[in-house]
Amino acid sequence: MEIRFVEPVPQSEGMYYATNNPYQVNGPRGFTEFKVLDGTAKLFVRIDFPGVRNNSVKILLDPSQKAVFVSGEAPQEMVYDASLREFGTATGLLCDCCRITNVESVLGDGVLRLILSKETIDFRVGSSCSARAYTSVRASSSLSRLIRGYDPEVAGGHPLAHLRGHGPQGHRGTDPLDPAFTGPDIVPNPLVQTGSTSAYESKQLSDGGLFLRIDMPGVPNDKFAVTVENGCVTVTGRAPAAMDDSSGREYRGNVAVVPRDYDSRRIEAFANEGVIRLIIHSI
Repeated sequence: MEIRFVEPVPQSEGMYYATNNPYQVNGPRGFTEFKVLDGTAKLFVRIDFPGVRNNSVKILLDPSQKAVFVSGEAPQEMVYDASLREFGTATGLLCDCCRITNVESVLGDGVLRLILSKETIDFRVGSSCSARAYTSVRASSSLSRLIRGYDPEVAGGHPLAHLRGHGPQGHRGTDPLDPAFTGPDIVPNPLVQTGSTSAYESKQLSDGGLFLRIDMPGVPNDKFAVTVENGCVTVTGRAPAAMDDSSGREYRGNVAVVPRDYDSRRIEAFANEGVIRLIIHSI
């Protein structure tokens, strides 16, 4: 019997909880999270890089000391993967009064977390610099290449505006529960520069089996689970909060249909860097 893939379906009333990942069921939405750390001169950034290896991560502070470029490569782990994936984006400051002095980075379970330290260079602005409007800084050619579809007019005239929340408190960072990231359609991952922009891929195998690659960034290898019940294969993952994440995240989804008497031991599961791959063998 051929094993059939089950396409993701919205969790509630035709709406996905998070348009960045069809399997996410709670926690902060969006491919990135940004916030000012209260009581410090530091900024926290969470960037989802599922599948990216630590030795491939590159971090570059722009000469202006306003922006940080980050990139990484998720290798083709299995022959069934469509291709490798290359990720890249940028983050940084929106104000004219500060500059970045140090960048700390930690990559784990497919999530890159940054702590950006900054100092004031224009004291005339005072303590309200985080609330300032977008500056007139234009994107360098490097930044434009890293931001897929970058358009300074759409971005409010600032190359980093896409990383901020749009609400009244947007100057303090993104809203992890922003309803704008809930909807009927899944958004292609804008951080992917080469390879699949989807959070999942499937491939029917010649023997009737099925290969699946599912992104669940933030989930440690031992927090994935695969179960079979009533002819349905379900994958779950729990991503605990780390560093200054607003909270943890959970993922869940039915991914394949198998015979009702299917032996779950026929499923091979491989978890690495916030990505789980399944080979569901046919009977």
